[in-house]
Amino acid sequence: MAQITNASVVKEKTKTNKKSLKTRIYEYRYFYLMFFPVFLAFLVFHYIPMVGISIAFFDWGLFGINEFVGFDNFATLFQSTAFIRAFGNTLTISVANLILNMICTVGLALLIDELTGLNFKKLTQTVIYMPHFLSWVVVASVFALILSPQDGMVNKVIELFGGKPIYFLADTNWWTPIWLFISRWKDTGWGTIIIIAALSGVDPSMHEAAVIDGATRLQRVLRITLPTIKNTILVVFVLELAKVLNLFDSIWVFQNAMVLDKADVLQTYVYRVGVEGSDYGLATAAGLFKSVIAVILVLGTNKISKKVNGEGII
Repeated sequence: MAQITNASVVKEKTKTNKKSLKTRIYEYRYFYLMFFPVFLAFLVFHYIPMVGISIAFFDWGLFGINEFVGFDNFATLFQSTAFIRAFGNTLTISVANLILNMICTVGLALLIDELTGLNFKKLTQTVIYMPHFLSWVVVASVFALILSPQDGMVNKVIELFGGKPIYFLADTNWWTPIWLFISRWKDTGWGTIIIIAALSGVDPSMHEAAVIDGATRLQRVLRITLPTIKNTILVVFVLELAKVLNLFDSIWVFQNAMVLDKADVLQTYVYRVGVEGSDYGLATAAGLFKSVIAVILVLGTNKISKKVNGEGII
């Protein structure tokens, strides 16, 4: 029976492959029609602007191209103390944020999955997901008030216990931990929703059998739940990894001159050099370098996934 089924599948695939491209396009015309606006948006806003990558190899000033300089812009970058500092800060903040994101996302999803009341579970999911829709400008304004050294709620509590006010957003020792906390508060809910959706597909009978065998809740999580949703966790990880170096708005709204040594990242460096300094060639080279590193990270993770799971995720 299985052989007959496999033969039918192969025959159907062969029949599909024999269809001409024109026939297949007509057959799936409505799908292509729905996809066309997305394709057009990607073409206009993502692929056509890639022509501008060539600026990285020219001495491009405010009034146009002066001369072709090859890789001189990249050499200047790697000799720049400001660029090395921005790259180091980007890696530090991104890696810490990525690790915290996966821990908080998976951990919170597992906790919510343990809730028994359906209405309370839905309310909890909604509450933790709501900050994701807030603009970073709004988030920065809210936390600037909460952390204000004059009348902020946090410093009022510190003073209540006899401590001195701390200017959290202007202190190099506090800026990174505070930013990581705010970032997790805002964006953990997005990944949590995806993990919760995956948890709904875990077979309850497996847990029931484990309970009969005397397995503890922790053992069931480690031996049943996590292995079942590992592919979804990898997908969330790659989605986060793809944008790991794209730190701009979330950093820019909290950045100030007092913490520039800790808060300057590649995207803000590109903005300062390109927009404020009008050195478009150097700024494009920095942006291209960042994009290459991001692609390497994603492809490397996909290769690791192939070795671990036997299949890639992109």
